[in-house]
Amino acid sequence: MGNCFNQCCIPGCGTLVPSELETEGFCVPHFLSSAEKACADIRREAAAGDSNAIRRAEFENYVASSAAKLALIGTGSVRLSDEIKKRVLTTFLTLMILRENLDRAPNPFLPRRTTRTEAPTASVAARI
Repeated sequence: MGNCFNQCCIPGCGTLVPSELETEGFCVPHFLSSAEKACADIRREAAAGDSNAIRRAEFENYVASSAAKLALIGTGSVRLSDEIKKRVLTTFLTLMILRENLDRAPNPFLPRRTTRTEAPTASVAARI
C-alpha cells in the first residue's frame, strides 16, 4: 500500500494505515467495519426518537465526514483489492441511506403527527 505510515490500532492487525485514515488509526478494512457499526448504532438511536438537535447534528457530521474519508480512500493512491473496493462502495451506500433516514426522521421539537382517529363503532360506543 502506498502512503502508509503506522500500523492499525486494532490489536493483532498489523496492517498499515493509509494517510487518509491517520487520524482514525485504522486500516481500510477496520475503518469500514467501524463505520458500518457506527451506522447501525446511529440508526437504532435515531429510530428510538430520543435524539436532540445537537445529537442529530453529530450524526449528520459523522455521516458527512465518513463519506468524505471513503471518497478519499477510494480515489487515493492506496491500491485496494476488488473485495475492499466493493466494501467501500457498500459502506458508502450505507452512509447515503442513513443520511436519507436522518432527513426523514421526525423533528423531535415539532409536535408529532397524530394518527387519524375514526369514529367509534357502535360496539365501542356502547361500552363508553
